Amino acid sequence: MKSATGKIGIWIIGARGGLATTLIAGTHMLARKLVDTSGLITCSAEFSKLKLPQFGRFVFGGHDVRHTPLWESALAIQATTHSFPGESLKAIRSKLKSSDANIRPGMTLNCGPAIQALREPTATLHGKPDGVLRQLRKDLQEFRKQHRLERVFVVNAASTEPPLPRAPFRKSGEGLLQAIKANDKRLRACELYGAAAALECDGIINFTPNEGMLSPAVCGLAEARGVVFMGHDGKTGETLVKSALAPMFRYRNLKILSWLGYNILGDRDGQVLADPLHRASKIRNKDGILQRILGYAPTSIVRIDYVPSLEDNKTAWDFVHFEGFLGHRMSLQFTWAGTDSILAAPLVLDMVRMASLACDRGERGRMEHLSVFFKAPLGVGEDDLHVQFHRLTDYVRSAAAQD
Repeated sequence: MKSATGKIGIWIIGARGGLATTLIAGTHMLARKLVDTSGLITCSAEFSKLKLPQFGRFVFGGHDVRHTPLWESALAIQATTHSFPGESLKAIRSKLKSSDANIRPGMTLNCGPAIQALREPTATLHGKPDGVLRQLRKDLQEFRKQHRLERVFVVNAASTEPPLPRAPFRKSGEGLLQAIKANDKRLRACELYGAAAALECDGIINFTPNEGMLSPAVCGLAEARGVVFMGHDGKTGETLVKSALAPMFRYRNLKILSWLGYNILGDRDGQVLADPLHRASKIRNKDGILQRILGYAPTSIVRIDYVPSLEDNKTAWDFVHFEGFLGHRMSLQFTWAGTDSILAAPLVLDMVRMASLACDRGERGRMEHLSVFFKAPLGVGEDDLHVQFHRLTDYVRSAAAQD
């Protein structure tokens, strides 16, 4: 197995958002050893024998529909959540500025009213889909060439779009490219991003519920080029807890009667999810996991409300009503309070490092061993967090043994 040793590009869709800003700043802090590796799975003991890329090798760029510089985004995050320790933010100011220079205008094609409301016209690509696709590809090509990158991985961290309706062109790569050329009115922004990534990069990680980023058509394009990929919808909060707790009830043969989850969050993510059209995508992934784990469908209610004062923090309160021996009914309640970007950023970095390893090993297509990171893991019918984690560690042991 030959390991890459050069610089690695991480191209983020939604590059000026809270997740992207935390990811970029945090990686530069890790490279300078200003912070420890808490929250990074790939820095735990099970992964110690793998030759994963070091943090100083990463170069960042991306697309966004807003102008706010990364430094200002980082200051805003620090003012509201105090996420960055001590003087670490000042120490990487020049790195944020360098990453800023690599961010290009994004697009909002048919991606829903809440996202349209966030865009800034001068930071947004316009034109027919085939012209937009050419520009997206050009941006990726120039990023690779300018920084002499050995590999480029595209991470979708954009806001949640409404559910993707069915259309014949979404079934094949050729169909998607024809639809783009024909200016099909049903095309979505995430599909153009996905097509550009499949045609120009080495790996794709869809951290959002936007399935068009890795539709069957995009997956077909990616597989044809040997691109590795995985999605959908990063598992960071309430659903992470669900995927750990629901198996416990199944293991003990305790019947869940009802599971109610109430979620409140702020920031742009919450603002977008306040719109019912956008919220439907998120709820579908959060809600479906129970039936897939349990094998039956208890009463399940998931609610998401936008609370501006929470900023990047989110809280979930869950009530689980279950039945035990002699039909006796009991309940479990828990509250999860977390900071969204702090939970999500290390997972993205973990997956990019593992995607690079997959490329080293000559793999292509779905990285099913990364299912533990997602609410709706692509092509994987297993949602039990414990089983998913053991599949990941089995892969890690195998890779270490073959190195």
